[in-house]
Amino acid sequence: MKKILISTGGSGGHVIPSLTIYDLLKENFQVHIVTDLRGSRYIKNHDYSLIDVPNIFTNLFFLPYNFIKFCISIFKSYKYLKSNNFDILISTGGYMSLPLCIASNLLRLEIFVFEPNSVIGQANKLTLVFAKKIICYHKNIRKVSDKFSKKIYLIDPLLRKEIYNYKKNEKKILKEQKKILIIGGSQGAKFFDKFISKIIVELSKTQKIKVLQQVIDQKSRENLRLMYEKNNIEHELFDFDDKLLSKANNCDLAITRGGASAMSELSYLNIPFVAIPFPYAKDNHQYYNADFYKKDECCWLIMQKDINENNFKDLLESIFNDSNEYFSKKKNLSQLYKNNTWEKNKARITEIINEN
Repeated sequence: MKKILISTGGSGGHVIPSLTIYDLLKENFQVHIVTDLRGSRYIKNHDYSLIDVPNIFTNLFFLPYNFIKFCISIFKSYKYLKSNNFDILISTGGYMSLPLCIASNLLRLEIFVFEPNSVIGQANKLTLVFAKKIICYHKNIRKVSDKFSKKIYLIDPLLRKEIYNYKKNEKKILKEQKKILIIGGSQGAKFFDKFISKIIVELSKTQKIKVLQQVIDQKSRENLRLMYEKNNIEHELFDFDDKLLSKANNCDLAITRGGASAMSELSYLNIPFVAIPFPYAKDNHQYYNADFYKKDECCWLIMQKDINENNFKDLLESIFNDSNEYFSKKKNLSQLYKNNTWEKNKARITEIINEN
């Protein structure tokens, strides 16, 4: 039985797909996860090993020191891989994965790169030279040169197993009270807490609404609670966790960043969404993630720099007032992932691992 190591770290956008890959493969392979301190925050029900890796470019003043620590992490990765006799490394990207990729190459292990975004991440891009396969959702993934095109293996977007058990949004009409889900991703979104919430208050003057909103910290939770109570807006505030979409099955609309996992799960649950890509995302990948859905007329897409109180309120009102466009997008979403199943993804990724 092949022994596989999945490297992941940083944000929930890296870790959550890694946990899904683990669950897909664990019955047919020996699988283990390695992460860093940041990634460990998102792992609750899986065993993992910890190899912390410095971001060598986070502070140029400490560049020499961090570079030495980075080299030490390569040595630790080499020792860890060799002592545990892994056959395959699956890298989900992020600078945390680089030492493990370098060490795996030195040990001549098979390296598979997993990239859920429409633009390949910098760490995964650096690994392409010695990676055997690129597992991704898009044939024309950005920043992958033609010379690596034969390494691309397509899969359907990976959804956590419990998502398939959630009830899809099958509403045929919009009721008087509109339920809006606001999620900023694993790292939260100050912009959502401070700005979008003000627009929700304005919207409540013309629409009866209930808000389910992810908050970034306790201070934001208290500020929003007071604001919504003052304006008689029914609300539920919550922190980021891997069960947050269990709250979403009866929502009419989501406002989200452009994370690949969040949008694929909202799409599967048939919840129309407005995407506001994080403007500082590396290589603007959140915009390209969201643009994929926009081109298929499955969502509304607006850039953060283009938002003001008037035009965003007008957008939300038009969404609820124009039922034809709203239900057209719902229909397109339902077609997009209608053939996406847990067993199909399990069979496909197992086939990719076993294929020579």
